[in-house]
This record gives sequence, C-alpha cells and structure tokens, in this order.
Amino acid sequence: MTESDSSRRRLTGATRLFRLTALALVAALGIAACERQQQGQQGAAGPPPVTVAKPVVKEIVEMDEFTGRFQAAGFVELRARVGGYLQSVHFRDGALVKEGELLFVIDRRPYKAELDQAEATLVATQTRFDLAKLELERAERLAKTGAGTEQSLDQRRQQFLSAQADLAGAKAGLEQARLNYDFTQVNAPISGRISRKLVTEGNLISANTTLLTTIVTTDPIHFYFDIDERSFLAYQRLAERGEESSGNGGGTDLPIAVMLTDEKEFLHKGRLDFTDNRLDPDTGTMRLRASLPNPDHFLTPGLFGRIAVPGSPRYKAVMLPDEAILTDLDRRYVYVVGSDGSVRQQPVRTGSRTDRYRIIREGLKGDETVVINGLQRVRMSGGKVTPQMVELPPVWKGLMALGPPPGAPGSGGAPQGGDPKNTDTKK
Repeated sequence: MTESDSSRRRLTGATRLFRLTALALVAALGIAACERQQQGQQGAAGPPPVTVAKPVVKEIVEMDEFTGRFQAAGFVELRARVGGYLQSVHFRDGALVKEGELLFVIDRRPYKAELDQAEATLVATQTRFDLAKLELERAERLAKTGAGTEQSLDQRRQQFLSAQADLAGAKAGLEQARLNYDFTQVNAPISGRISRKLVTEGNLISANTTLLTTIVTTDPIHFYFDIDERSFLAYQRLAERGEESSGNGGGTDLPIAVMLTDEKEFLHKGRLDFTDNRLDPDTGTMRLRASLPNPDHFLTPGLFGRIAVPGSPRYKAVMLPDEAILTDLDRRYVYVVGSDGSVRQQPVRTGSRTDRYRIIREGLKGDETVVINGLQRVRMSGGKVTPQMVELPPVWKGLMALGPPPGAPGSGGAPQGGDPKNTDTKK
C-alpha cells in the first residue's frame, strides 16, 4: 500500500466523523427548539385548571366502628318433659312458629291410662273420706251424750284425718297424671324461627334428655360487640364530663347503626341497650349489646357486621373527601390555593369518617380553598393553578358527582397545554 492511499483513507474517515457530528448537532438544536415552542404554548395557555372547594363544616357526632355478631334475643332447646315414643311432628323445618303452637306429640295412651287410674283413685279416696267424716260426727254426738267412749272418739278422729290426707294425695296424683298427659303434646314456648326436627317419628324419647329441636327469637335481634380498653377509658372520660357516650353505664339506649359484610352503608338502625359490668381480664375488652327490630327476619343469628356507635359529643367538624388528602411517608397534607392561584402544602391530622368524609382534626379552619380534583396537575404546574370552585354536597358521593374533571371535554376549562383560543367551538 502506497503513502497516497493511506492519506486518502484517513481523509475519508475524518470526513465521515465530521458529517456525523454535524447531524447530531442539528438534531439537538431541533429538539431544543421544539421544547421551547411547547413551553411557549404552555405559558400562553396559563396555569392548569383544577377543581377546588371549601371544606364541609357542620355539627356532627363522631361515630366509632366495631366488629360484632348477631345473636338471637331468645333461644330455646326443646326437650320433652315425659318419655315415650314420638308419634307425630306438626311443623315444617325452618318455619316461623308462634308461642303455644303444637310441635310434637308423644304416644299419649300410657299417660291416658294413668290419668284414668288417678281419677278412679280419687273417687275411691273421696268415698272413704266421706265415710270417715260421718263416723267422726257420730262419735262426737255419742261422746256428748255419754253413750260413747273417748277412745272410740279418738279412733274415729284418727281415721278421718288419715282419710283426709289420702284424699289430698289422690288429688295431687290426679294433677300429676293430668300434667304428664298434657306434656305428651310439646308446644312452642316462644315465638320465633324453628330449626329442623332432630328426632323422627317412632323413636323413643327420654324425659328431659332428648333434644327435639331449637327455636330462636329473631324480632328483635341482638348484636354483641367488644370495645378495647382504650376506647372504654375514653368513653369513661366523656361520662365524667357529663357527656353521653356508648361506653358508660348511663349511655345505654343510644342510637346505633349496623352494616353487614356485603353492604357499604350502615342501613340497620337500633338502640344500645346493655353494657357489661366488668372488662374481660383475658382479652381486656368490654362487652356491649345493641337491639335492632327485625320484622322481616332478614337479620339472622350468627351473621357478622360492623356497628357504628356514638363516640363523641356533638361538635362542629371540618371535613374533606379522602381524594383530596395526600400522604408523604407518615405525613398527610392537602393543597391549599391562595387568592392569586398559588398553591401550598398544608399538613393535616385526620380522624374517622362521617358522611363518607374524612374528619380533619388539625390543620384547617374550614375557610380555606382546597384542591379536590387535579392533584397531578398541581405537581406539574410549578406552584400556580387556575381554580374552578365547586360546592361539596352534605354527603360525599365521589368525584364523578362533581362533574367531569377540569380540562376534560365538557368541563368548561381549557385543556392543559392547549390553546385557549380554540377551546370554544361555538365561536
């Protein structure tokens, strides 16, 4: 290879490198120009629109929620009071029965025979009693005239008293035989829903032992739940200040509401009617009970649920929807908009939920303007926004109830980064 060929190759490589560098420089300049153009368009469009509102401020009673289970207000294990063979069953499994309704019949023939025998015994004893009474009266008359002896009078009196005792025993035996005869018919002691029959016809029933079925009273129905020791102490502090709460002894008959596991609202209303007299030393909890009407028997013993009970006196609270509250590690905050459209973070301390709003315990007074929708735009806005004011409803129904988000078609606001001159298509 000659020296001229090597020089030519070096020249060609340098030319190629120069061309590539020039192309990269042109591309970079084009990208920078596009970014400047976009920034200019964004600046012309103004700060991004966001939905803002004043917090909801109203008087509330803060409700505490606990988990519990429904239990029957009345429960009976039905057993026969006499033994014998089960003759017939007079109910449908799982039906509603009324107090006094006939449920089971045990073979009555042996008890009917005992009843007849007791009646005959009573008649015979009554006859002997009448005879002893006549003989006593005769002996007393003879003793008064001196025709009879004192010994004879004492014997007649002893026979009369013995016959009188036998008559009382016969009457008691007749009453027992009548009771046993009546006990062969097993009636419902309470009104409620009956279980299935646990013994089929023809089986031998043992008195006071064999379980026939069970009955539960479901109207009203009870709801039992436990509160922790800290909540109990908080309720006690309220009671010391003369304010009603669900944990003190005078706080019974308070309104409550229960929500089932497949429900999203507390639909079932009732009253708190019992607070236990001691904490469970094993669990450190206090047992409470609420009573709820259940005329349609929908609520069934054994169901789980959540109960909301009054946990505070009535006070004026500041509330916001959860969608307006942001979290940064262990800190919660909201975006507050000033009169000039500037945005700042405001730390808040939150509480429980009421009317689907989150209670703001600290950080807001209630007259601030808070960003409700468009939180991502606040982060990208550089500290300035275009607030679009709305009024929050008494009960929060979600962001969709406020209408389309700002900047969306039909929202009435300019899309972020768009040209405001082209937002009104009717012009």
